[in-house]
Amino acid sequence: MFRWIKLGQVFDPTKGQGASWMQEYAQAPSVVVFDNHVRVYFSSRKRPDEKGRYITRLGYIDLARDNLFRIVGVSAEPILPLGERGGFDEFGTYPASIIKIGEGFRVYYTGFSRCESVPFNNAIGLAISDDNGVTFRKVGLGPVLSFSPDEPFVLGSPKIRRFHDVWYLWYCAGQKWIFNEGKPQPVYKIRMATSDDGLQWVKYGQNIVKDVLESDECQASADVFLFQGRYHMFFSYRYNLEYRSSGRGYRIGYAWSDDLFHWTRDDAQAGIEASPEGWDSESISYAHVFSLDGRVLMFYQGNEMGRYGFGLAQLDTYYSKPVIV
Repeated sequence: MFRWIKLGQVFDPTKGQGASWMQEYAQAPSVVVFDNHVRVYFSSRKRPDEKGRYITRLGYIDLARDNLFRIVGVSAEPILPLGERGGFDEFGTYPASIIKIGEGFRVYYTGFSRCESVPFNNAIGLAISDDNGVTFRKVGLGPVLSFSPDEPFVLGSPKIRRFHDVWYLWYCAGQKWIFNEGKPQPVYKIRMATSDDGLQWVKYGQNIVKDVLESDECQASADVFLFQGRYHMFFSYRYNLEYRSSGRGYRIGYAWSDDLFHWTRDDAQAGIEASPEGWDSESISYAHVFSLDGRVLMFYQGNEMGRYGFGLAQLDTYYSKPVIV
């Protein structure tokens, strides 16, 4: 059973801690460890336009490796341009997952397009960096993972990993839209695709985490790592309707697997809950687990889908040089 000790809120863009374009939200933290600092990529936003609409962009902050509460660098501009008119990523890039391969970096990200009958649709894009993860260039104008007959809309929340020279991409896929008081809400589940090169993907084509709340439970952000000989997944889940109330908001769930395809869900082992009060009292989600200098750590976002930033937790068990891949 995992047990996480919350260490506190690390970054809150509403307090002016970031660049001028980081006014609200620091969503879906994704970590790359450097020699002297830890870079945390996330999605942020300027304040909404006159119609209340946001555009989400990708950026990062650098944290001192010996003190993850001390900011030592900030991306002055977004790391990735928005898509062209009519593109799948014209109106935003959120969430995203970063991976370092050799001397380069890849970011798999969710592109947003606005729609007429529903608020948005999503697909997953890819961009590459050759300047140490400061800026990224897209591999093309379109997505690398998009809709298919059994995944007709809302592909997003990518989490990228490599195990045994195989690329694995966990993501959420929309299955239907339902309406609550005239407002459409998507229903999405966690799915997986594999690849030999990270470009051409084969979809597994099945939901891989069972429902526990209801059949329309929403699931996203499956962060998978290898730890002590077994694969572990921390993911986000919530009720479909009225999820902005504190008892129905996002929570962090847990599942384990021995082969990456068949998963046993056991949320009681997740070991982290919403706080009684404060910035993460209504919702906790989009966890990213990583190892750093003998510790196992987790960044996660708080209330209102990360509007007030993200925090840090540490695994409450000592392991000598824990193995996380």
